[in-house]
Amino acid sequence: MKSLWDSIKKGYLRLIEPVADYLVRRRVNPNVITTIGTLCTIAAAVTYAFGHISIGGWILGLTALFDVLDGIVARRTGRETKFGAFYDSSLDRVSDGMILGGLCVFYATDTPRHSVGMVIICLLAIIGTFLTSYTRARADALGIDAKVGMIQRVERVVLLSAPQAFFGLAFNGLVLGAIVMLLAVTSWITAIQRIAFVHAATTPSSRRDKTSELSASSTAASDGARAAVHAPSPRP
Repeated sequence: MKSLWDSIKKGYLRLIEPVADYLVRRRVNPNVITTIGTLCTIAAAVTYAFGHISIGGWILGLTALFDVLDGIVARRTGRETKFGAFYDSSLDRVSDGMILGGLCVFYATDTPRHSVGMVIICLLAIIGTFLTSYTRARADALGIDAKVGMIQRVERVVLLSAPQAFFGLAFNGLVLGAIVMLLAVTSWITAIQRIAFVHAATTPSSRRDKTSELSASSTAASDGARAAVHAPSPRP
């Protein structure tokens, strides 16, 4: 599965290569690309909110290339900066929140498919998505690369765009509902995996060894005490 996903990513990068070359030649500011990409994502979120799920999926899918292009242009033009990375990461959170927020509005207002349960699931997906990003950011601040877990941002964007573009509200909206549920579950699992990863990375091995030694000593002492109690008394 991983090799298939890697092949898809390589094919996608080859597909957008001419666009990247054009932007590099024009010396376009990477932050401008990031901003345009975020505005397009907001447009997709608004489209979702109004119930045009298939159109919103195509908008999000076609404009997701901005997420890749800003980094490529920054590297090739020598404009990689700390602020650029910070700005890109901040607007990524805006994009994530807006897309899931748009779906939340859809389920809250669309009369035929109004569902309090789906609104709650959308909110859980939003919290899980933000927690996934936050745990990695805090781990980075501690000098730990916590890029682990079931789902990364690229997979989230694909799940929020491709199925919607091709299926829309097919099967009475079951495909869309299943995708939102999947995102909610995998986001929380990823956040928990990252918390566990950081916990393991920040727990000194000496402390674990000491705990094991104390446990072994305690067990040995307990066994010795039981042996002393059950030992036969010496005859007078």
